[in-house]
Amino acid sequence: MNMKMHPEYAPSRNSGDQLVFETNAFSRMHRLKFLQLSHVKLNGSYKIFPTGIRWLCWLQFPFDSLPCHFPLNSLVALEMCYSSLRQVFKGTEYLPSLKILNLSHSHGLKATPDFRPVPNLERLILKDCVNLVDVHESIGKLERLICLNMEDCKNLKKLPKNISMLTSLETLIISGCSKFEVFPTEISKMESLKVFQADDVSIHQLRTASQWLPLWPTKRIGISWASYLRHNLVTLSLRNSNLSDENFPRDFGNLPSLQILDLSSNSVCGLPDCVRGVRGLRKLSFEGCKRLKSLLRLPCVGELEIQNCESLEIITFQSLSDSRICAAMDSNFNLVEVEYWYKLEPIETVDVDMINLLGLSNLNLNETIMMKIISPFSLSCERSMTHSLQGLYEYGIFSTFLPGDYEVPQYGSFSRKSIGPPISFTVPSLPTSRIRGLNFFYVYAKSNNDDSPEINADNDLPHPVIMKVSNKSKVLKWIYGPTFLCVPGDGQDVIWLSHWKFGNKLEVGDDLTFSVFTIPELQIKEWGLKLVYYDEEDEMSTQHKLHNTTEPFYPCVIAGDLSCNLVSGAYVLFPLMDISIGDMLTSAWFNCVTGDVDEITEKEEQQGDCTLAAQRGSNDNRNSRGGRGWTVVMMIMATVFVLSFPLVSHSSLFQRKKQRATSPPRLNPGLQIISDHE
Repeated sequence: MNMKMHPEYAPSRNSGDQLVFETNAFSRMHRLKFLQLSHVKLNGSYKIFPTGIRWLCWLQFPFDSLPCHFPLNSLVALEMCYSSLRQVFKGTEYLPSLKILNLSHSHGLKATPDFRPVPNLERLILKDCVNLVDVHESIGKLERLICLNMEDCKNLKKLPKNISMLTSLETLIISGCSKFEVFPTEISKMESLKVFQADDVSIHQLRTASQWLPLWPTKRIGISWASYLRHNLVTLSLRNSNLSDENFPRDFGNLPSLQILDLSSNSVCGLPDCVRGVRGLRKLSFEGCKRLKSLLRLPCVGELEIQNCESLEIITFQSLSDSRICAAMDSNFNLVEVEYWYKLEPIETVDVDMINLLGLSNLNLNETIMMKIISPFSLSCERSMTHSLQGLYEYGIFSTFLPGDYEVPQYGSFSRKSIGPPISFTVPSLPTSRIRGLNFFYVYAKSNNDDSPEINADNDLPHPVIMKVSNKSKVLKWIYGPTFLCVPGDGQDVIWLSHWKFGNKLEVGDDLTFSVFTIPELQIKEWGLKLVYYDEEDEMSTQHKLHNTTEPFYPCVIAGDLSCNLVSGAYVLFPLMDISIGDMLTSAWFNCVTGDVDEITEKEEQQGDCTLAAQRGSNDNRNSRGGRGWTVVMMIMATVFVLSFPLVSHSSLFQRKKQRATSPPRLNPGLQIISDHE
């Protein structure tokens, strides 16, 4: 059934649009089983009405009660949304077949019917019955009731005490019952309850039915509203329930089966301690929590919703395996660190060795740079701010962005430079030194025109700037775009300076090719690179750091530790927006940027199937949809409009609108970011 055509979702009409028919129009429809009426009034006797109707949907039922002789005995479902009902059953006989009763939006209804005539009712839907104040005690007799939905019954103050007798009830919804005062402790006896939704209800202020005491633990009363919830609860929704760090329950330990927890639009500032102990969560939502500043030591969660958490600064996890989540983000302006993914910090706090390595020792630390947060579809500026210089760590790569009036640090030492074409060379041998990594600079500005064929891979390039490193000797490729990018103003240049740490994946004699790709809105002024070697002092200092530092970014090589479970192929080191693996592998930009597809595919076939250990990671979620056997280290990031510092999320830049994939992409382990922003 198309729910968009369902009476509850149908647009209302004026009363003058009501159609009038005679009941005898249906007298010969003896086989009628389903009848849907909308804004219709039937005049006449219902003695001749079809008696075999199983499902009746009557939008804006015009009478205050069901007419006499109305044939209800065969009904399985009765839906009368937006009705004028004041009394549902009037002298109605026994209705053993009725399983669904939907009276949503019946604003004249003040009390539910006596439920004794409908003992087999399974679903009772009273959504938006705003004047409902009384639920008949006979509801406790509905032993087969599975779902009770009283959302937005704004004048309802309590539930009957015998609601605990609903032994089959799986879903209880009291969201929007803003005048709720009493919450029966008997709910703890509802062993079948799996879904409890109490959005827009100040649940911690509710009182018990037997004691007018708050459900929140105080020094005098050591009790929590959470203690009344059954241990087998699967879904708990408490959106906009006036919860804060002070009144959040101390223990969710009695909810070991909890899989979905929605705490959106509450006043919590951090992850409640009790949530850290819930290990079976599949979905955790903090959407719209404006005061949320940190999510520390997150447990394993399949999905994390943090849209519009404007104060959120840091996310950390209990373990690396717990970081493999799918997160929905939007307007997280201040999120500067996601553990095992990226970290952004003021340049003055960056490791001094990294500063010296990039030749930034004389940098004016008080320098500021204009940051522009723009729309995801064009270069039109929506937000401009001036901030201090920042350093970005991710994938074993350190980056910083400098104003264009700076001279490129150590410019003369960059022996390999280009204004667009790729750079190729063989790694030379230096007997007394070991390769440390690669320094890279890139000067870019706004393009004077929209056509730069020499440097643009395709108009659908998913990132404003992409750097590709190809090690032909090892048949490896790294394709990187920084998560955050400084946006140049009109007539201004920006310098992107970075250090890449390759570990043992870059050796003497390797044949390397470097390429840069941009979208049409940007142009390359100049770019270049140089190999960086250890000297004896560097070796000692680095070994000391590797054994003593707790910094998760600096010691890492690109794409995590590639010394484990290495798979030949191309490693995509930037987030993608709503693109399935199959679509990416067959896209024009991917084939243009990667090239040499046959070479890598052949190499993989020779070596057999392996699995990339992304961040010392797992051995599943192999992405075969593209049919090329590529391994991708990927995080999805979209329209984040992030961060109040001199870098802007690439996914907020120049991202073309793409149709959302019909099925979610299968991804390798890692933090996957999805945006709800349209």
